[in-house]
Amino acid sequence: MANAKVIQAKQEAVDVIAAKMRESVSTVVADYRGLNVAQVTELRKQLREAGVEFQVLKNSLLRRATAAAELSDLDEVLTGPTAVAFSSNDAVAAAKILNDFAKKNDALKLKGGVVEGRVIGESEIKALAELPSREGLLSMLLSVLQAPVRNFALAVKAVAEKEEQSA
Repeated sequence: MANAKVIQAKQEAVDVIAAKMRESVSTVVADYRGLNVAQVTELRKQLREAGVEFQVLKNSLLRRATAAAELSDLDEVLTGPTAVAFSSNDAVAAAKILNDFAKKNDALKLKGGVVEGRVIGESEIKALAELPSREGLLSMLLSVLQAPVRNFALAVKAVAEKEEQSA
């Protein structure tokens, strides 16, 4: 009877992982082999502060979850020790934190991931990590939208000042 309970517990774990993969805006898979406890603790702290969930998972469970979530293309990177970062709010947060941490700690290797339902490789994860944050992108957009209005206001002011000088 214990086997049935174990199988049921594993199936529930697979269902939870598959649900996280479907609901997350981004999922990043990394190899953490070689990191010491202090480094992993620091990485978990940084990810938690950004609202990213970080778990070390068995590849066999992950493969079943990717099949359930229809993301089987991710299976090719599921070798060796695997840690997964699930980000439900910001698509860039997990990639940015893991990439920055990997630059400082050679032991952490990015493998690949999923962004908005699309499987991507290591190079795309690194490119995503180089993007500005959501707030940075919004501020850039705001400055682009404000520029024509600001230029128009300056032109009107210049015309008004010229009118005053001529009067």
